[in-house]
Amino acid sequence: MSREKVVTINERIPSLKEQRKQRANRRLLFFLSFFFLLLLLMMYFQSPLSHVRNVVVENNHFVSDENIIKLSKIDDGTSMWNLDKDEIQERILSHKEIAKVSVERDFPITVRIEIEEYARIGYLYRDDKYFPILETGQYLDELPKHEFPSDAPLLVDFLQGEELAELSAELQKLSSQLIERISEIFYRPSENDPLSVVLFMTDGIEVHTSIRDFSGNLAPYPSIVEELNESKKGILHMRMSPYFEEFETEEETDSESEG
Repeated sequence: MSREKVVTINERIPSLKEQRKQRANRRLLFFLSFFFLLLLLMMYFQSPLSHVRNVVVENNHFVSDENIIKLSKIDDGTSMWNLDKDEIQERILSHKEIAKVSVERDFPITVRIEIEEYARIGYLYRDDKYFPILETGQYLDELPKHEFPSDAPLLVDFLQGEELAELSAELQKLSSQLIERISEIFYRPSENDPLSVVLFMTDGIEVHTSIRDFSGNLAPYPSIVEELNESKKGILHMRMSPYFEEFETEEETDSESEG
């Protein structure tokens, strides 16, 4: 019969004491670590380390970075943790050229502001000055003298009144691709149509139409142009029934005069 080894309580006491000591040390280490972590966090929140150092503005074209940052009221004293994004967005949206805005933290020290601006559908040309017109129908102050419009058509010989307001509303209905094909719009009222306009397109075609249902009249322009003979020059009349009026050449004029 085998004899089992009997471990007395006295032999186990040193081992139990060592285990208790280890557990106590682990608890102490955990509480000390937790305390120092809290202390570091408090120091971080109260120190300049948690302040915004960079503000990055993205996707803006007309409104400057400086103007947007000024509207946001974010500066070097602003804490990354105390940003009220809704309030910042509301302040930036107060600018009439800005349609949408989002504000995001980019840790550790950067805030990103993404902008979407209202499109410019035209520029009123008057007294050698250019006044942008937004897709909302609002007019902006004149462009600085060193700036010239290239992203939307010029509106020439218009006054700020019903005709210009109606044309602005019609331009809002056009696709951006079609607006880009219009170079200039001249107001040319006549006895038959007080809302008559002449368009000069970027592809060299002259279009005669009316402000009344302007967007509807101009909608088939791309498909009509595809059918035109590029070698022929003339006027494309676009009203209820579009048709092309070819310019008379010098030879045709001479033959008519001889006849």
